[in-house]
Amino acid sequence: IKSMKTKFICVQPKTNKAVNRFHNMMDELHSCRVEQETEDKMFLASISGRYHFWMNKMNDDNWEVIK
Repeated sequence: IKSMKTKFICVQPKTNKAVNRFHNMMDELHSCRVEQETEDKMFLASISGRYHFWMNKMNDDNWEVIK
């Protein structure tokens, strides 16, 4: 059995809806755990565990990846 290392990324809200989720459900923490990944999308879980969402890897309307 091979264990996989958990992948994390940091995101920044771009829209009013995303800013609302960022403040109210993500506790203003940028880091998210990658739960699933496809060729063009990622399913992310906030560190708080209260918000889960799909994000396009390229040109997402609501979120952008930050370093």
